[in-house]
Amino acid sequence: MTEKVDETLTKEATVEDKDAQIATLRKELQTAKEAAEGYLNKLKYLMADFDNYRKQVDKQAAIKIESIKAELLLKFLNIRDEYQRAVETAKQKDRNSVVVEGLEGILKNIDSLLSAEGVRPIEAVGTPFDPNVHDAIAFSPRDDVPENSVTAEIRRGYMLNGKVLRPSMVEISRKIIKNSDSSDE
Repeated sequence: MTEKVDETLTKEATVEDKDAQIATLRKELQTAKEAAEGYLNKLKYLMADFDNYRKQVDKQAAIKIESIKAELLLKFLNIRDEYQRAVETAKQKDRNSVVVEGLEGILKNIDSLLSAEGVRPIEAVGTPFDPNVHDAIAFSPRDDVPENSVTAEIRRGYMLNGKVLRPSMVEISRKIIKNSDSSDE
């Protein structure tokens, strides 16, 4: 009988040990699940941070490319202005119309290149003065147009994708103010 009691006690001890082991394993499993969830959350945050970083780098690269493109196109505009003056001089001399036509053809090619890259001229004459797109370099006293209207364009300005690439140099109107002597003597 003692053997049966010992055997029963051993079985009960084994069951209690197994229950204790199961409880321990469940705690370890729960701890491991919590750690895995924590690692998964960290991974998600790192992935989101990396995605934001990648987007920021792409945005900065696009801005840099646009800036370099603007600098290059501005140099082309200066060349275009000088070329335009050469064409005008050749027209005044009118020695060889074939040469003038050839020069005008090249000027059209330069204009089409600029247009294809998104460069658009700023319309100035007859518009109200806008300091965002115009540089006023002269004033003209005029009564026939509203005050602060652009009366002449000294140098053409250009926009690139909605931003000012080079402002127009313009002459703007001012009202003529006449002094009158109102003293009664």
